[in-house]
Amino acid sequence: MMRRDYILSAVLLVIAVGLPWLDPPRYLLAQGLLLFCWATVVSQWNLVFGIAGIFSLAQIAIFAVGAYSTAMMGRYLEMNLWYAFPIAGVIGVIFSLLIGLGCLRMRGVYVALLTIAVGQVLFVLIMGDGECSPLNPGICMSFTGGPSGMGGFGGFGWREVLGGRHFIIGDYYSMLGLLILAMAFTFWIIHSRMGLAFKALRDNPELASSRGISRFKYQLLVFALSAFFTAEAGAFFAAHFGSVGPGQLSFTLLLFLISMLIVGGMGRPWGPLLGAFLIMGGDEFLKEAGEWRHIGFGVMLLVFMIFLPDGVAGLIDRVWRRLTTRGGAARAGKAAPAE
Repeated sequence: MMRRDYILSAVLLVIAVGLPWLDPPRYLLAQGLLLFCWATVVSQWNLVFGIAGIFSLAQIAIFAVGAYSTAMMGRYLEMNLWYAFPIAGVIGVIFSLLIGLGCLRMRGVYVALLTIAVGQVLFVLIMGDGECSPLNPGICMSFTGGPSGMGGFGGFGWREVLGGRHFIIGDYYSMLGLLILAMAFTFWIIHSRMGLAFKALRDNPELASSRGISRFKYQLLVFALSAFFTAEAGAFFAAHFGSVGPGQLSFTLLLFLISMLIVGGMGRPWGPLLGAFLIMGGDEFLKEAGEWRHIGFGVMLLVFMIFLPDGVAGLIDRVWRRLTTRGGAARAGKAAPAE
């Protein structure tokens, strides 16, 4: 399984790195860039939800905190976004620790309700922020930008380096680098002793606690670890599009991302990447379907939840095990001495 994962990683990396050199349409690069961004968020959500078994819906709020933190540092502190980028990740970690502390005495659906409430509170605060801020002289603009959002905080500078037409290539490789780091981090966590502790608390919390695994410690740890790259993805999103708004906290985006997790396979290392690819492909296919678009997504989710509860990654794992088991049995049969 590990050898398969290494080979698959190498193949996907070669494809992703080589795509811009084939001179594809700009739209295809933009979609690939968004795929990397959403896969980064869902890969960290998979650590909390799929590996640790904590029914948290706070990732969308952490993503928005990373985006708004970057925008505010760029606009009000006039900070280079390359410097604001890691700071936004640290802010996301602090924010997630506060959420984790609030969830310590809760389990299951109660964690989901609290974490989704956090995102909705942020949404209401931003939407209700309509007063002109003194930090925006010359224009009447609120501190957070309110319903209209916030812009004018700069970017990563690729436009000046590569030119207005090719700046997207710089953003593409920047986001690809972040995804590689996030996926490598996820694989390391899953296959480490820390990952075993997360899985133990997910599968049998009473037994895990009796063996000395602290639920308090590891729940806070998984919240903090998953938040850094989630906030970094939000920071990248803000820098690439040059604006942030309350849409980053929308319920529609939450469902879009959780669909990637379900379709790809919760608790599977490759689930987030596969889910992001399939859901974005399905969204592109249904883009002209109008109101049938959301119905199509609903049907897709129902089919996967009923017939493929482990997602596409779970199906691939089962097929792989069956093939390798048959291959090993066939080799063993040939090697057995004749009686």
